[in-house]
Amino acid sequence: MSPPKPRPKIAEISAYVGGRHKAPGAARVIKLSANETPLGPSPKAVAAYQAGLSSLHIYPDQHYPALREAIAKRHGLEPDRIICGNGSDELFHLLAQAFLGPGDELLHSAHGFLVYPIAARAAGADVIVVPERKFTADVDALLAHVGPRTRLVMIANPNNPTGTYLPLSEIKRLRAGLPPDVLLVLDAAYCEYATANDYESGLELARESDNVVMTRTFSKIYGLAALRLGWAYGPAAITQTINRIRSPFNLSTPAQEAGIAAIADQAHIDRSIAHNETWRRWLTEQMTALGLEVIPSQANFILMRFAGGEKQARAADEFLTARGLLLRQVSAYGLPDCLRLTVGTEEANKLVVAALGEFVGKAK
Repeated sequence: MSPPKPRPKIAEISAYVGGRHKAPGAARVIKLSANETPLGPSPKAVAAYQAGLSSLHIYPDQHYPALREAIAKRHGLEPDRIICGNGSDELFHLLAQAFLGPGDELLHSAHGFLVYPIAARAAGADVIVVPERKFTADVDALLAHVGPRTRLVMIANPNNPTGTYLPLSEIKRLRAGLPPDVLLVLDAAYCEYATANDYESGLELARESDNVVMTRTFSKIYGLAALRLGWAYGPAAITQTINRIRSPFNLSTPAQEAGIAAIADQAHIDRSIAHNETWRRWLTEQMTALGLEVIPSQANFILMRFAGGEKQARAADEFLTARGLLLRQVSAYGLPDCLRLTVGTEEANKLVVAALGEFVGKAK
């Protein structure tokens, strides 16, 4: 007898691998591989989380009204059109589960977030990878790949791992070119870090459209990555659909309380934004001076491209890892000649620049 077999598309999934956190042999490890905020969470969020520990024996509120109200108040939204998940990742899976099936297609850009194809294939759908232009999602190429089986388009804006973005005008053009039965998902995980004048997260487009959903996360600017807390905003019909299939208790009480406190601490958010803008610019200047190509970023990381190709990128990664400096290899994203560097503390940023300077000097 043959053993149980998963559905065919499951075998096509390459399991997601997160940023490394260990460097064997290194006396000290500085993790710059996972786009975590160097300032940590708001102290108010930590206090709220700790207060929530007293009710661990009680199931959390499955509708999390206080959290939805806090998000709605912060962004001027309707609470009944907000749905939360165990990180943005769960929301991607739920959207794929609800709107994709065997024979359907998901479109995403060539260097898009790796969870998108995982979610689509888990739902039994096919994945269409669309070429980019200058490391940026290409609206014309995306629209050219839309076919009768297309049901979902997922775009990270700003994008991970490139840090590039599409201006609102291009997002609107993409939306206008899609058939009304194709759902556009705008992943705005890094939107708080974007400083470009023509950037918008997509909130208004999601409010005005029947086929646009915008997702956000508490993992980045709010520093709550360990709590797995994300949210989405879109048409009521879509959020109601997701509510039918999500786990009823997908957010813990301490996570909800921490999220409420974090989103209200604007002073901490402002400090995080200012720190990122200062050091993202500095890192870009320093890496460029070392002869590395830096892709312009609107996120809390930069993507560096090595002239020596994949061999040099791997050698640089090994050199840094031996010194306890962990960056992100991005070969799985189709970028074998690049490394992604999270903006860190002042000390961490200066250490990685010094180490790369040493590496480049030895390579000459």
